[in-house]
Amino acid sequence: MNTETTDLIVIGSGPAGMAAAAEARALGMSVCVLDEQGAIGGQIYRRIEDTPEALQMILGKDYAAGSALADEFRRSGADYRPGATVWNLSGDGVVDYVADGASRTISATNVLIATGAMERPFPIPGWTLPGVMGAGAAQIMLKGADARPSGPIVLAGCGPLLYLLAWQYLRAGVQLAGLVDTTPFSAYVAALGKIQGAVRGRKDLIKGLGLVSQVRLARVPVYSGAKSLEILGRDMAEGIRFQHKGKSREMAAGLVLLHQGVVPNTQLSWSLRAPHGWDAGQLCWTPVTDEAGRLGQTAVYVAGDSRGIVGAIASAVQGRLAALAMHERSGGREPPGRRAGLERQFARHVSLRPFLDRLYRPLDEHRIPADYVIVCRCEEVTAGDLRSYVDLGCLGPNQAKSFGRCGMGPCQGRLCGLTVTEVIAAARKVAPEQVGYYRIRPPIKPIHLGSFS
Repeated sequence: MNTETTDLIVIGSGPAGMAAAAEARALGMSVCVLDEQGAIGGQIYRRIEDTPEALQMILGKDYAAGSALADEFRRSGADYRPGATVWNLSGDGVVDYVADGASRTISATNVLIATGAMERPFPIPGWTLPGVMGAGAAQIMLKGADARPSGPIVLAGCGPLLYLLAWQYLRAGVQLAGLVDTTPFSAYVAALGKIQGAVRGRKDLIKGLGLVSQVRLARVPVYSGAKSLEILGRDMAEGIRFQHKGKSREMAAGLVLLHQGVVPNTQLSWSLRAPHGWDAGQLCWTPVTDEAGRLGQTAVYVAGDSRGIVGAIASAVQGRLAALAMHERSGGREPPGRRAGLERQFARHVSLRPFLDRLYRPLDEHRIPADYVIVCRCEEVTAGDLRSYVDLGCLGPNQAKSFGRCGMGPCQGRLCGLTVTEVIAAARKVAPEQVGYYRIRPPIKPIHLGSFS
């Protein structure tokens, strides 16, 4: 059977993927876009093409702005294939995926990983109870199905998304019992060292401050500088307990939404055995690439939040820059001044990022939990289990699999990988780089054997 070929395969149809595909098509390249979801937009612009006007008003102008990029992508003529689960990727540009219940293969001169970000693990006592979710997951449900929680809810953690979702919920008529903000006062002081970038990105900064003001004006109780979070309840979430200004406080709620930022989805780049480095600013692994996003001498590039957290608009610009680089590598010529203009746009859109990274740096206690807290949800491995493995000679996540099946469940380490790295690094008293990450192998996602029949 002959393998289908194209100039460019884009994995993911979020901001980076859509922009890269549109740019590449404008340069005359043939493009195939594979996306696991059933519609374009990724997580940021989920359901952007058919969101009711009333829901668009709730989600805000930044979400609605994704319509222009979606329109450009549709007009580009790229071969878009929804419901395509990529389970294998090679460095020479061969991609295996499952769609419509059948496994298929396609190859290209260039491949772009544009799989975006995922929520950072938030391993605190009780985080695995029913009634506890990620705030990002809750927002996806709001975008995708207009799902609005009934009854009072609590949002807890740190990061811009926490206030954005609170603002959206208020506009949607959802009752908020409170917002527990774990950002300490010391973080604001430390972030002043990045104030120059904040000034350059002042439009986004002012927008964020506006969200905070709207939440407070709505008289939502906000507890700033909270720490020592734990979920209340035995069989399901009943509320949250935390320390605030030296006092223990409790809030009752049947739904607690946790969030402490997002991190790159690096499963595909790890599967290529590509080098990754520990980003001390964003506290996560990022693939090592050249300026264009290329992984070593492979045919694979990475753009957007899967390369390092930059945000939706910057991700789109980075996708376009990657398309220009791939076109040039294939012998094409780029439009005069196009690259320079995009680079200026990218610099402007990421100028605020160092300030945000420092301000919303998650607390150590909420990333490296106590012994009794579950780290690997699939195999119910606790932080204490991991520390006991270290005492027995375990050096990193891959050895932890042998000691206690940590990371061997259906999620293949997506939900626990960062936590496992940091817990082991702290126990060994070494840097995360010396501990490493899971060795990711195909299939990247669970697939049915029947797809190969």
